[in-house]
Amino acid sequence: MTNQIPFSFDVPSVTEITEKIKGILENNFRDILVEGEISNVNQSRNGHYYFTVKDDSAQLPCVIWRSTAQRLGVQITDGQQVVLGGDLQVYAPHGRYQMMVTLVQQAGIGKLQQKFEELKKKLEKEGLFSDAHKKPIPPFPRKVGVITSSTGAAFHDIKSTFEQRWPVATLYLHHASVQGLNAAPELVKAIEWFVRQPEPVDVLIVGRGGGSLEDLWPFNEEQVARALFNCPIPVISAVGHEVDFSISDFVADARAATPTQAVIIAAPDINELRYLVEDYTQSLATVLQQKIQNHRDYVDRLANSHALLVVQEKLKFQAGRVQSLNDQLENRVDRMILNLRNRVRHLGSQIESKNPQLQLQKWGESLAVATERLDNRFERIVESRRSLLHQTAARLEEVNPMAPLQHGFSRIIQDGKWIRSRSAFNASKTTEIEWEDGSEKIIKS
Repeated sequence: MTNQIPFSFDVPSVTEITEKIKGILENNFRDILVEGEISNVNQSRNGHYYFTVKDDSAQLPCVIWRSTAQRLGVQITDGQQVVLGGDLQVYAPHGRYQMMVTLVQQAGIGKLQQKFEELKKKLEKEGLFSDAHKKPIPPFPRKVGVITSSTGAAFHDIKSTFEQRWPVATLYLHHASVQGLNAAPELVKAIEWFVRQPEPVDVLIVGRGGGSLEDLWPFNEEQVARALFNCPIPVISAVGHEVDFSISDFVADARAATPTQAVIIAAPDINELRYLVEDYTQSLATVLQQKIQNHRDYVDRLANSHALLVVQEKLKFQAGRVQSLNDQLENRVDRMILNLRNRVRHLGSQIESKNPQLQLQKWGESLAVATERLDNRFERIVESRRSLLHQTAARLEEVNPMAPLQHGFSRIIQDGKWIRSRSAFNASKTTEIEWEDGSEKIIKS
């Protein structure tokens, strides 16, 4: 070092070189725009955002001061494709440059479309679009969750359609931004909020009205797609119009072309159900009336059948005989009792008239014997008549014309008479055959 020749001119210091670089960069890179993907987001305790914007070949450190972030109303997250505006600034103590961001916008449609296709392929390869993971939509939901903007037209369409089609359902709205950089985090928070509820809703509708690809981009964010995939509640994605497709549409359990169609998928039409119930009720009433009428006709046929009328007449006749025998028995018993009572009175009169002690005792004994005989005779007579009554009833049962039919036999009737022998049968006459369950006439021509 001692042999080196000193420079003949002044050598600038690090500070001087840095100041020159600072002046060149800060004077020539004002109000610039840059497009890229946000990564390594870090928010300090003071509310400042420090992050990097990058592409495939380079990266640029960035900072958004708290006041600027509050003014822009943005939330910066990793993976967002954005266009940033601001100034380059050199931070001398560290010898590094960074961009002071004052503007944040969604990236252009070309980059977004490319990112859409890349994410779609990635998630499809992981199986997030597979039908095997799709949960069925409940047919009659009572509680329906809706995630969309509280000030947008989508919720108004959903609410009015529910009031017309399925007013029994209760709607639970959770507001979330549906476009802009803040939308994706808010959508994820809303989905997680519904999942955490102790009594979850039956079905969840997530979506918004139509718009450009930039407007619909929050529903193409990976974090939203994974939140929908992990949601245990059946989800209907209703993003944009019929021609619009988003990553959320592929991940959700069902896709609706519009928010209005999401209601049609989520719930039945109560008026159609009423008509269906009325049709079923009318059909059931018609069938029941026909069944009742058929049974009435069958009972009428049985009641008017010849065999039943014959049996009824015989039963009436036998019942009359039983009643007559019962009356005769009662009259005879009454006469016997009356005669015995008169005899007792006569004997009593004789005893009183004679009044000797021994004769009185003798007649008293005779009276006891006669009384005992009377009781025994009365009991025998009653028992005899009761036995006669039972025998008569048994004979009635034996002559019941329906008994053979009930055992599988049939009866042949000609000219209203029961043919009991081969000799009484006339093959040329009209013949009626009776069974237990009906009869049939055979007419000879």
